[in-house]
Parts: sequence; structure tokens; C-alpha cells
Amino acid sequence: MQNTFYKYFGRLPLSLMLALIGTQLHAKEVVATKNLVSISDAWVRPTNPGQEVGAAYMTFLSKQDMTLVSIESSATDSVEIHNMTMENGVMKMRMMENLALKAGEPYKLAPGGFHLMLFDLKKPLAVGEQVRFTLHFKSTAKSNAKSNVTIKNHKNKSSDLTQTINVMVQAPPENTAH
Repeated sequence: MQNTFYKYFGRLPLSLMLALIGTQLHAKEVVATKNLVSISDAWVRPTNPGQEVGAAYMTFLSKQDMTLVSIESSATDSVEIHNMTMENGVMKMRMMENLALKAGEPYKLAPGGFHLMLFDLKKPLAVGEQVRFTLHFKSTAKSNAKSNVTIKNHKNKSSDLTQTINVMVQAPPENTAH
């Protein structure tokens, strides 16, 4: 009788342990997928009453080659990726369709360079407020592996990863050019 007990119930702890390990591995995979791009140093410039355009800045660090394909915001229905450059002593700003991120290389959006333009603001942006951004990234890695997170963004392009962040409206940090 004792042999029969261990024969059937002795395997139960092993089965439970294997099931739990499998669940944890799956959970780690999902978490890793959601953390492919870390976002730091995010801030939004405050605006004056009547000003309809704002700007947002942040730093991206991606674990694999990714492309930022679109952005949505609680402050506006129109967010664009822009780049500013100096050409022959003239500052020029150009809209970009997307922003390529190389794995392991920080990509800084800052005044005077790449940044997010917020058009037709719903209201002025005051210091201390928070602005929500939803960023849509597309993997450019040459791998057959697909992300577990798939969405359709407002431009009807498929993307692999969506991240939503809240960003504080604040005066430019002291070490930032105005």
C-alpha cells in the first residue's frame, strides 16, 4: 500500500514544480517583451496660454534594434518626431516618419536635436501636470521570433511593442540647452 501511495502521490510535487517553472518562464518572457525599450529622462516643456505647439524629450535604450513608428498623447491628437539641424548658420526642423534605435545605444531626444512635437494642444501645458504618451515600436531585428504584444496603431501600421508613460511638464533641466 505504501509503494502505491508514493507511486501516485510522490510524483505530485515534481509535477507541480515543473508546472510552476513553466509558468514562471512564460511570465519572464512576457515581461522581457514589454521591457525591450527603456525610457528615461522624460520631460515636457511648459507652454504659454494660447500656444498651440509643445515639445517632449526623453532618452531611449533598446535591447534590440527597434523603430519608433508612432506616438499618441493625452495632450493632443497630433504628435510628430522632429529633428533640428544647423545648415549654413540656419536652424532647420524636419519631420521624420520614424526613429530607428540601435540595440544597446542610448538615443537622446533633446532641445536642438531630435524631439517630439505636440501640435494643436488641447490646453496649455503647466509645470507639474502630467502628459501621457503611448509609444509604438516595431522590431527591426532579423529574427523569426515574434513579440507577444501586437497592436494596431492609429496610422494602421502593425507594431510589435507599445509602451505607455506619464511625463511631467517641467522647466528645462539645468544642464539642457533652451
